[in-house]
Amino acid sequence: MDTLPYAVQTTFPLLFMLIPALGALLGCRRRSPDRPAAEIWQRWWSVGALGIGSLWITISFLAIPEGMADAIGFTPSPFQFEIAFANLGLALLGFRGASASPRERLTSGLAAAAFLWGAAIGHVYQWFAHGDHAAGNTGGILANDLLIPAVMIALAARDVRRARSGRGHAARLAA
Repeated sequence: MDTLPYAVQTTFPLLFMLIPALGALLGCRRRSPDRPAAEIWQRWWSVGALGIGSLWITISFLAIPEGMADAIGFTPSPFQFEIAFANLGLALLGFRGASASPRERLTSGLAAAAFLWGAAIGHVYQWFAHGDHAAGNTGGILANDLLIPAVMIALAARDVRRARSGRGHAARLAA
């Protein structure tokens, strides 16, 4: 991995947020009026950012563990195997988001936050405590760890509130 320029290594993970954002923007332009934009954003973000991004990390940690350890600024460790399968779990949650309800997507966002925000704390600690500025420790991956769950939670919480207010409104009209 050290043959790729640092800027490429550190910004590459941002593609896992950029591509779903572009897909959601285009999807919103073609949506029917009865389909909320937040739902389109949630599905794109869940599948693209969390699902595909986490699957990429899974494959990378399994296929090139030495390269991934180097990218993070660590020495190879058996924990990389565990990180790979933790990311596989996140990928499955992300792919489930394609057909999940808003509450399920909120749960997926919270589960992703539990792991990814913990990872972000670890990245920041390594950065400040040990000067670890490796491409896989700061930059794009840190942004992904913070933003992917935050956006998922915000969008799903908004959709859950919208669904609740819609049911409440419908119930008031029926009464």
